[in-house]
Amino acid sequence: MGSAVRVCFVGDSFVAGVGDESHRGWAGRLISRAIERGYRLTGYNLGIRGDTSALIGQRFVSECEPRLAPGDYAVGVVFSFGVNDVIRRGGQPRVAPRQRVENLDALIDEARQRDWPVLMIGPPPISDDELNGELRELDAQLLERCRARSVPYLSVFWPLVADAQWRSEVAADDGAHPRGSGYELLAELVDEGWASWLQNICG
Repeated sequence: MGSAVRVCFVGDSFVAGVGDESHRGWAGRLISRAIERGYRLTGYNLGIRGDTSALIGQRFVSECEPRLAPGDYAVGVVFSFGVNDVIRRGGQPRVAPRQRVENLDALIDEARQRDWPVLMIGPPPISDDELNGELRELDAQLLERCRARSVPYLSVFWPLVADAQWRSEVAADDGAHPRGSGYELLAELVDEGWASWLQNICG
């Protein structure tokens, strides 16, 4: 029998799988793959549409603590956010550029205080080329910070922004979210890194 493990997927609408007709998103697909590999995985989808890194910071501990309570199993947290940070309201980004990486630092610190291993998955591109420029910069900043903090980071921006299927699905829906096949593509991109991280936290 495989290792018992509990993982919280914490983030925004992409974590929640908005737009996926199967309601699994990429997180549900990663959970299924882990179970197929023999893990006794309990996955908790804690994605909320519209959440920024700041809003995630306000809720993630209270939501994860009861789900990752000490027990006879491994635990971990997968973060993914960023698109809502760069979205503008009233002409200003919802999260100031300098604050975005600081919010990631705070999330990592909170997780480490509780011995929760962290995996970070970067933000995907959307159909707005101007905002994609900011997401490209944010992706690089988050990657650099995660490397400095020894946190595995899986970037999806570059392969998705160049993928015709992803761009077509996003443009055809609401300008941000793909359909199920787009989420399948995202899951494929991060599956190897996800499997490696899961193996590491399970010992």
